[in-house]
Amino acid sequence: MESDLSNYRKSYEKKELLESTISDNPMELFQKWFHEVDSNFNEGETNAMTISTIGSDGYPKGRVVLLKKITFEGFIFYTNYESEKGKAIKENPHVCLSFFWHQAERQVIIKGKAEKVPENMSDGYFESRPRGSQLGALASHQSSIIENRDVLEMELRQLEAKYEGKDIPRPTYWGGYIVKPIEMEFWQGRANRLHDRIRYQLLENCNWDIKRLSP
Repeated sequence: MESDLSNYRKSYEKKELLESTISDNPMELFQKWFHEVDSNFNEGETNAMTISTIGSDGYPKGRVVLLKKITFEGFIFYTNYESEKGKAIKENPHVCLSFFWHQAERQVIIKGKAEKVPENMSDGYFESRPRGSQLGALASHQSSIIENRDVLEMELRQLEAKYEGKDIPRPTYWGGYIVKPIEMEFWQGRANRLHDRIRYQLLENCNWDIKRLSP
């Protein structure tokens, strides 16, 4: 079966990205863009991002996760440390994050190194989660093969009974990562496919080298 998508067309004309209007620090620009998109565009989950890792088979793999905190140091998300992505990060912590906000015609691509956040930070976030999400983290051995859906449902029912009226502890195999960027690229769609691309690269003195890239 073939699908010809060559006639899909869109002209990008909403915004511009100029050197005269950007910060010397990409984290400040990211915060600005994030709040603009979240406030002015109907993107749904503005914090949805694709994280790409390199697996033990040598292949890259991307999947969507949710950004939960932005700090001056980097980007924090939470997951199962024993999942496929967790194992890939342990073997090779160099990852790529990407955001695509189609309503705003913007992308951000981030190269960086993933590190586990302190346990007390993971504890605090886990405690803030809805009870069902807490139980789900215990019920799911993420990325492992299971026979059918019933296995998950039964595990959840058993956990609901076990922890009825009790606090649910954070499993040791579940927690947060912070991705500390070494390179960030901001992409703003423009007319005639002459898009704006500004790249920040971290220097040894902790300043950022800023360059415009051809689209």
